[in-house]
Amino acid sequence: MGKRLWVERNKDGSWDAFSEDGAHLKFGHGKGLFTPGDLMKVALAGCAALSSQFPVENTLGEGSGAKIVVDGTYDPESDSYLSFEEQVNVDATSADLSEEDAAKLKERVARHIEKGCTVAHTYRQETPVRVNVTVRK
Repeated sequence: MGKRLWVERNKDGSWDAFSEDGAHLKFGHGKGLFTPGDLMKVALAGCAALSSQFPVENTLGEGSGAKIVVDGTYDPESDSYLSFEEQVNVDATSADLSEEDAAKLKERVARHIEKGCTVAHTYRQETPVRVNVTVRK
């Protein structure tokens, strides 16, 4: 089992997500809030960011990272995302890489994301979701 997470409703209609180790974020359906669909994209981008961190820092230096932009094709009929597209952008302009070194970095980043991104692995397969409802009275 993974880390325990839970959400709680706020009086203003937004929600707070918490983790057992103290992480927190606000979400909902309103201005300035991530929707659950947005959070799916954030999870995918975040996973790619963390997976790509090692080869990027190894080549460009500590503190360097990629900018990952994620978009999704949403189908309102099935109320689901049909696909996601990630654009991983590494700014190596200050490193003066050769074409060969840039190509090697591109391949290493792609390989690290492919190997280490649990979210992408999960999205690529059918993942059962079991919902158990308890009503306290």
